[in-house]
Amino acid sequence: MDGTLVDSEKVWDISLDDLAAELGGTLSLATRKAMTGSSQDRTITMLFTELGRPHDPAEMAAASAWLTKRTGELFSAGLPWRPGALAALRLVRASGLPTALVTSTQRDLTELALDSIGREFFDLTLCGDEVGRTKPHPEPYLTAAERLGVEPADCVVVEDSPTGVTAAAAAGCTVLVVPCEVPVEPGPRRVFRDTLAGLDLATLAGLRGELIADTAH
Repeated sequence: MDGTLVDSEKVWDISLDDLAAELGGTLSLATRKAMTGSSQDRTITMLFTELGRPHDPAEMAAASAWLTKRTGELFSAGLPWRPGALAALRLVRASGLPTALVTSTQRDLTELALDSIGREFFDLTLCGDEVGRTKPHPEPYLTAAERLGVEPADCVVVEDSPTGVTAAAAAGCTVLVVPCEVPVEPGPRRVFRDTLAGLDLATLAGLRGELIADTAH
């Protein structure tokens, strides 16, 4: 969702910087980039480490609640689409392909984002606080495939971050990588595209063949 469908990573930039200031410090660009695609728990842990604060569970829980509230305020103002994302969602939905939204963002914030994105595009949505292990672990994508009733090897995952790409590839899916805020390195099961603009069903259907061809070379 974040950075793949909507340009919400810039919203997270604001709320995370605000939280760092609230905690009496600043968030470095390197740590912020490392947070991209992570769950909120992992993000809070990284922030506390960055600021040199003890990992006190009560303080971290309070910081997480503060971040949720601030990000929710920003999400409620509306989220801008990534290039081609809305047209791609409409295309896939019209085709009848089973579709899931798999995000590291927690459920309450995802629901706010879906007010902008549209719940009608997805057969199911799976959030970071609804799985035991979040991205980069493959569990979120394995769970989504199981609930859709499809094999991971038959799935195309669209991702923008190294964390999400690692999860999808480890699940055995073909990954259409459209980088947003941070670069993604080439690797197994990955096909790269600069944007979702102009995406069509023939291109989606050909992704696995393109992956096989690349492997053969």
